[in-house]
Amino acid sequence: MAAWSFTMSSAFDTRAKAIEQGVDGIIAVTAGAGGHAGPLSPFVLVKEIRKEFDGAIILSGAMTSGGDILAAQAMGADLAYIGTRFIATVEANAVPEYKEMIVDSAAADVMYTPVFTGIHGNYLRGSIERAGLDPDALSRADTAEMDFSKRDKSAAKAWKDIWSAGQGIGNIDEVMAARSLVLRLEDEYRATAMGLTT
Repeated sequence: MAAWSFTMSSAFDTRAKAIEQGVDGIIAVTAGAGGHAGPLSPFVLVKEIRKEFDGAIILSGAMTSGGDILAAQAMGADLAYIGTRFIATVEANAVPEYKEMIVDSAAADVMYTPVFTGIHGNYLRGSIERAGLDPDALSRADTAEMDFSKRDKSAAKAWKDIWSAGQGIGNIDEVMAARSLVLRLEDEYRATAMGLTT
C-alpha cells in the first residue's frame, strides 16, 4: 500500500499531488500531533480530504485512547495513527527521561515552533530547557545560528535531546508495555462504542 503523509502547512497542493499519484492512503497529520504537525483541526481536514479521495485516510493528532480512535472513525478516517502514546512504552527506543517527561507533562507543556527544523512542529518545553535554551526566547532567526554539530559531546543535539510530543500527553499517566497498551486501547474503544449505544 502506498501512502502519502502531509500536514496542512503544506496546503492543498500536496494533497492534490498525492491523490494524482494514485496513492492508496493519506496520513493526515492535524493540529496537536507530535513532531511536524499541521495547524488544522481533524474535523476540517478529514472532511476536506474525503470530498476528493475515497482511499484510506489515516488520522494523526493528539490521540491517546480507544475513544479517540472511535472518534477518528466517526469523523470519517479509516485508521488512527498514534505516536506519542507509544513513546511512553517499555519497548520504545527512547531514553527513560523522554518517557518520564511525557508522563509528567500536559498539553500546555508542548510548544509549536519552526525553530528546530524550519517546519512547525510540537516539542516538549522541558526538553528545550534541558538543552540549555529558553523556550520563551526562541525565534526563527535562531535557526541559522543553531549548529548542534559544533557543541561538545555532552551538549544537546537536535532530535536526540529536543523531544517532540503531541498535545494529548496530559492523558498519558504511565509507561507501560506496548501489548498492555494495545489491549487497553481495544477495551476503551469497545467501552466507548457501547456507551454511545446505551
